[in-house]
Amino acid sequence: MTSLATVLLLGLALFAGSFVQSSIGFGMAIVAAPFVVLAAPELMPGALLVTTLSLPVVTLAHGPRDIAWHPLGWALAARLVTMPLGVAAVAMLSTRLISALVGVLILITAVASVTTLDIRPTRGAAVAAGAVAGVSGTAASIGGPFLALMLQRESPARQRASLAVFLAVGGLMALAGLAVAGQFHWQQARAGLTWLPFIAAGYAAAAPARAHLDQGRMQRVVAAFCVVASLSVIARALFS
Repeated sequence: MTSLATVLLLGLALFAGSFVQSSIGFGMAIVAAPFVVLAAPELMPGALLVTTLSLPVVTLAHGPRDIAWHPLGWALAARLVTMPLGVAAVAMLSTRLISALVGVLILITAVASVTTLDIRPTRGAAVAAGAVAGVSGTAASIGGPFLALMLQRESPARQRASLAVFLAVGGLMALAGLAVAGQFHWQQARAGLTWLPFIAAGYAAAAPARAHLDQGRMQRVVAAFCVVASLSVIARALFS
């Protein structure tokens, strides 16, 4: 059982992740997941999925609600279809393999976040992003970056609002699927709820900074962190 001290220390990672996501639209899971996987893998993915629900709701309540509904609808439909595969991965794979999966997904996210690929928000791209997120967002709580890559030509406000809906609805799907399969338990829920004040603090800290942040530079910094963190997680999973 994870100690309360460990959960509270991990809250600092959630604070940092909340700050990043409040600034660029995604990033809470990819910043916090390496710390959670290394310190308390038994909390994955349920505890992070609880937090996935909270920040998007706050974002939609206090920010512009300019949402790209057409691609978002296709992405959510595809995510629902593939979500059971993510549940099956959590049920069947060992903690070490789940940790390795998290590391690989973070590495892919790091590369994708600084890519120069021009991916348009077509129906096919939205379905592909949603299908991948159905598995990765459920098994590793990392589902937003793939849709963010598709929406990179949209305004920052439209990106944040669209991603908020995707993360909130997708998080509910994932938690429901995990709960039905018996893979979401009280210890994960309690940790996720304990992290909510840290997430609120990260959101509050990002609000006055958003207008002054260089989003491109922040994405590169986050990508560099993700590379180092993902390699650490993969090495720990393979050699521990």
